[in-house]
Amino acid sequence: MNIANNWKDYEILDMANGEKLERWKDIILIRPDPQIIWKEKSFPEKWKKANAVYKRSNKGGGGWDYKTRIPESWQIKYNDLTFNIKPMGFKHTGLFPEQAVNWDWMINKIKNAKREIKVLNLFAYTGGATVACLSAGASVCHVDSSKGMVAWAKENVIASNLQNRPVRYIVDDVVKFVNREIRRGNKYDAIIMDPPSYGRGASRRSMAI
Repeated sequence: MNIANNWKDYEILDMANGEKLERWKDIILIRPDPQIIWKEKSFPEKWKKANAVYKRSNKGGGGWDYKTRIPESWQIKYNDLTFNIKPMGFKHTGLFPEQAVNWDWMINKIKNAKREIKVLNLFAYTGGATVACLSAGASVCHVDSSKGMVAWAKENVIASNLQNRPVRYIVDDVVKFVNREIRRGNKYDAIIMDPPSYGRGASRRSMAI
C-alpha cells in the first residue's frame, strides 16, 4: 500500500474511539471513521484543540458541532494543486487526501506518455483527479450526476489556475453518458472510475456493487 505522505496542508494528528483528528491547513477537525477500533489516544491534549467535531445522530446522518468559528470554506494545497474545503452535512470536506498517491501516479503516467492524453473521469465528485490530470497536460471529461459537485470541481480547477486547460464538465448519470459516448465512437486513453457505495441514480448503485 502506498501512503500519501507528501502533504503539507493535511495531517492526521491522532486516531481513537472511531474518530480521526485531522489538520486541514490551519483548521482541526474530528470526523468519525468506523475502521478505528482502538480506544487509546496517543496525544490527548491535541483533541482539545479541535475547531469542529462531526457528531452522528441516532436517527441517521449527523452534523457539525463547532467549538470555534471557522471559515465557511478555505483552501489547501497539494504540491501545485489547490482545493476548496468545507465541512459538509455528511461528515466529508470535499476531498479525500489519501487519493494523493493516485494523483501522483496519474501525473507521472501522463507526463511520461509524451503525447496528448484524453481522460474520462467518472463519478468525478469535486475533481481531485480532474485537477491532477489537467495539471499534467491531459484533456479531461469530468462526469458526475450532482450539479453541486460539478460546480465545486470547476472551482477547484480555477483555484489551481487550470481553467484554460481542455476540460469538459458533464452533469449526468454515468451509465447513460457512457452509452452515448460508445454510440458516438468517442474513445479515451484512460478512464478513472471511483463509484461511491451509495449515491444518486441507478448507475451509482449498480457500479458500486
